[in-house]
This record gives sequence, C-alpha cells and structure tokens, in this order.
Amino acid sequence: MSIWWSLHLRREAASVPLARRLLLGTMESAGVDPDVSYDLSIALSEACANAVEHGGDTALDGGSEAYRVTAYLDGETCRIEVADSGPGFGGMGRGSRPMSMEAENGRGLYLIQELADHVHIGNKPGQGGAVVSFDKILKWRKDVSPLMAV
Repeated sequence: MSIWWSLHLRREAASVPLARRLLLGTMESAGVDPDVSYDLSIALSEACANAVEHGGDTALDGGSEAYRVTAYLDGETCRIEVADSGPGFGGMGRGSRPMSMEAENGRGLYLIQELADHVHIGNKPGQGGAVVSFDKILKWRKDVSPLMAV
C-alpha cells in the first residue's frame, strides 16, 4: 500500500510547521524510524521556508499567494515535492554553482541535500516557479514490520 497527500498552503510562516507536523504524523503512523522522520521533516521545513520567502511577490510579479507540498510514501521510499509560483532559481539549482554552508544564501538547500538521498532543484517547465523534490530510503521502527506499516 502507498500513502500520499498534497497540501495547497498560503505563503505564510505559520504554514511551515503545519506541513512538518503532517509529515511527522504520517511517518509515525506508517512506522518509519524516528531518525529518518526527523531528517525528512527538517528538509521539508527548509523547502517550505524557501517557498514562503522566495515564492513570489504577489504585489510585484503576479506570483501566487500559495505553494504546494506533496509527499509520497511508497514501498521503501518517501518522496517530497515543494513547488511555488515565484521567479524560480535562475539556474542556481542546476549545478551551475555548488551550495555550501558558507554561502550567504542557499544554506537551506544545502541542508536538504545533506539530509536526503536524492535531491532535484529546478524550475517548473513553462510555468515559472521553483520545484524542490527529494527522497529518502525509509528505515522502520524495530517494533513495526514494513509490510504492516504502510
């Protein structure tokens, strides 16, 4: 069985903990190891914070007041995608410049790269806006069988 959900959230700081709590609750219900759940929740918080901060200025560029978070738990993997309608990355996420903790900007993206197994950072084709997607191989709590968890 698979679990997936999608949220359409306002670009407000209060939306970040809401997405994080929903992810943590889903992971706990599925029996995912707490350390893996924590890593993914931090990565999700960083991606959501980026969407809130950089997702577009509705007064200036007609950007959306909302962003979308989608999470999939399927088999042994959790995949999360955060998409906004802002100006996008302008090439930043496509390998043009390595992200590091010393950089003035992009530390959240660097953290996502460190916490997840696979990360894709780019722009929505033809629509404008940024997309940050990442996945992680799941580990299960010792008291839960993965076949029974999901």
